[in-house]
Amino acid sequence: MPLITFQTIENVLTPAQKQQIITKITDVVVAIEGEGMRAVTWVKIEEVPEGNWGVGGQQVYARDLRQMQRGVT
Repeated sequence: MPLITFQTIENVLTPAQKQQIITKITDVVVAIEGEGMRAVTWVKIEEVPEGNWGVGGQQVYARDLRQMQRGVT
Protein backbone atom coordinates (compact mmCIF):
# COMPACT_ATOMS: atom_id res chain seq x y z
CA MET A 1 0.00 0.00 0.00
CA PRO A 2 1.56 3.31 -1.03
CA LEU A 3 1.45 6.21 1.41
CA ILE A 4 2.24 9.55 -0.20
CA THR A 5 2.81 12.55 2.05
CA PHE A 6 2.20 16.02 0.65
CA GLN A 7 3.58 18.79 2.86
CA THR A 8 2.54 22.41 2.66
CA ILE A 9 2.23 25.46 4.87
CA GLU A 10 -1.03 25.73 6.79
CA ASN A 11 -3.68 28.20 5.63
CA VAL A 12 -2.70 27.96 1.97
CA LEU A 13 -4.92 25.25 0.47
CA THR A 14 -8.70 25.29 0.40
CA PRO A 15 -10.63 22.07 1.11
CA ALA A 16 -11.36 21.81 -2.63
CA GLN A 17 -7.65 22.11 -3.46
CA LYS A 18 -6.82 19.42 -0.91
CA GLN A 19 -9.37 17.09 -2.49
CA GLN A 20 -7.91 17.78 -5.93
CA ILE A 21 -4.40 16.98 -4.69
CA ILE A 22 -5.59 13.71 -3.15
CA THR A 23 -7.47 12.72 -6.31
CA LYS A 24 -4.68 13.58 -8.74
CA ILE A 25 -1.90 11.97 -6.71
CA THR A 26 -4.00 8.81 -6.46
CA ASP A 27 -4.62 8.93 -10.22
CA VAL A 28 -0.85 9.09 -10.87
CA VAL A 29 -0.24 6.00 -8.74
CA VAL A 30 -3.04 4.16 -10.54
CA ALA A 31 -1.67 5.20 -13.95
CA ILE A 32 1.68 3.65 -13.06
CA GLU A 33 0.71 0.65 -10.94
CA GLY A 34 -2.80 -0.22 -12.13
CA GLU A 35 -6.40 0.29 -11.04
CA GLY A 36 -6.08 -2.27 -8.28
CA MET A 37 -3.94 0.22 -6.34
CA ARG A 38 -6.67 2.88 -6.09
CA ALA A 39 -8.32 1.41 -3.00
CA VAL A 40 -5.02 1.02 -1.15
CA THR A 41 -3.32 4.31 -2.06
CA TRP A 42 -3.17 6.63 0.91
CA VAL A 43 -2.47 10.35 0.51
CA LYS A 44 -1.70 12.39 3.61
CA ILE A 45 -1.59 16.18 3.57
CA GLU A 46 0.59 17.58 6.35
CA GLU A 47 0.28 21.28 7.06
CA VAL A 48 3.31 22.85 8.68
CA PRO A 49 2.66 25.94 10.84
CA GLU A 50 3.52 29.24 9.17
CA GLY A 51 7.05 30.38 9.94
CA ASN A 52 8.20 26.81 10.65
CA TRP A 53 9.32 26.33 7.06
CA GLY A 54 12.27 28.06 5.45
CA VAL A 55 13.59 28.48 1.93
CA GLY A 56 16.84 30.20 1.07
CA GLY A 57 17.41 31.12 4.70
CA GLN A 58 14.05 32.90 5.01
CA GLN A 59 10.91 31.87 6.86
CA VAL A 60 7.92 31.16 4.63
CA TYR A 61 4.36 32.21 5.45
CA ALA A 62 0.99 31.49 3.85
CA ARG A 63 0.91 34.99 2.34
CA ASP A 64 4.16 34.20 0.48
CA LEU A 65 2.67 31.08 -1.10
CA ARG A 66 -0.59 32.86 -1.96
CA GLN A 67 1.47 35.48 -3.80
CA MET A 68 3.23 32.71 -5.70
CA GLN A 69 -0.16 31.16 -6.59
CA ARG A 70 -1.20 34.51 -8.08
CA GLY A 71 2.09 34.82 -9.97
CA VAL A 72 3.35 37.72 -7.85
CA THR A 73 7.02 37.56 -6.91
